[in-house]
Amino acid sequence: MALGTDPQVTEPVPPRSRRGRFAGLALLGPAFVAAIAYVDPGNVAANVTAGARYGFLLVWVLVMACAMAVVIQYQSAKLGIVTGKTLPGLLGERLPRRRRLGFWAQAEVVAAATDIAEVVGGAIALHLLFDLPLVVGGLIVGAISMALLGFQSRSRQRMFESAIGALLLIIVVGFLAGLVVGPPSPGDVLGGLVPRLQGTDTVLLAASMLGATVMPHAIYLHSSLVIDRHGPSTDDTRRRRLVRATRWDVTVALVIAGAVNIALLLLAAQNLQGRQGTDTIEGAQRAVGDAMGPVMAVVFAVGLLASGLASTSVGCYAGASIMQGLLQVRVPVWIRRIVTLVPALVVLGSGVDPTWALVISQVVLSFGIPFAIIPLGRYTRDRALMGAFADSGVLRVVAIAIAVVVVTLNVALILLTVTGKG
Repeated sequence: MALGTDPQVTEPVPPRSRRGRFAGLALLGPAFVAAIAYVDPGNVAANVTAGARYGFLLVWVLVMACAMAVVIQYQSAKLGIVTGKTLPGLLGERLPRRRRLGFWAQAEVVAAATDIAEVVGGAIALHLLFDLPLVVGGLIVGAISMALLGFQSRSRQRMFESAIGALLLIIVVGFLAGLVVGPPSPGDVLGGLVPRLQGTDTVLLAASMLGATVMPHAIYLHSSLVIDRHGPSTDDTRRRRLVRATRWDVTVALVIAGAVNIALLLLAAQNLQGRQGTDTIEGAQRAVGDAMGPVMAVVFAVGLLASGLASTSVGCYAGASIMQGLLQVRVPVWIRRIVTLVPALVVLGSGVDPTWALVISQVVLSFGIPFAIIPLGRYTRDRALMGAFADSGVLRVVAIAIAVVVVTLNVALILLTVTGKG
């Protein structure tokens, strides 16, 4: 893949001792925190809705989105390692004040949409498991996420990564188990790899799936995660080693996240298509129970709960990084957690269909992706900024192609929605 074409990741690596290999493994972790953003409740809603309504039609969207995510997250992490600065921090330094405020405003809208999805998803899970009112569930999710954020500091970064990693494991088991019990036909899966759409609704879902898979706040955050974990470095040898480790970190973490996303769509396409009420998470969980038994329904709900708890913690972390970088304002994450919880509680208490709120939140995220990936691509190919670590020619072409696909899909979404065609 294009990642391997960068000069800094293709140089010969001398044989290392077993101790050296374990030391390399110790460098992994930041990408697994970023990967949580790719398996949040918005993914569950978008992918289950797509599979229940259209079967295997949109499998190709997830495969494409996951491939994009690997490239984008690698670029973000590399930017942080090489420059010692976050993507929001570089934007804050280089944008004029008025444009910087506008950029921050759209990033905050994206962060708010993210938090709504994550808290709503966790509240739905608590309702499914314990029949709690949605608002009460949202408050519980907020409180637990605040406790998780207590581990987030440079001195305790590995503890935070371990806590998030444990929740990621629960998510993987919760959402892959159903696919093991009721596997789809290989022919159907292969058929879903053929790119095609069927009208306005599938474009809306495709944009939602893209927004849920390639997450703007994760792009901003990853450059901060690697700095918080490894610290800034001016030593080229160490930076090369960190970039090599990051390539593996990103690839493994996002392959896992991608597998979970695809599994959700396949689970819905195989077991929920044609069933009434499966276009909501609650209906999907009931249908999973009917098709596979009550144990699988509980496992599904537990995976959703872990997804909400982990992703809302990571989302709060990202929001703080965005504000600090763009505005040079440091707000304690627990204060931010309280403030950003309010919109999600309003949605939960308003009577809006929570699953549809999740899907729409992911469409909002999709519109925020170009604002993250376009400047990221400009910075990582800038030799004055990146030196020998600047993107190779192939990686530049791939990054531009990703930006074109994202913008084109969003323009198509606007046109089809306004004209009502499809």
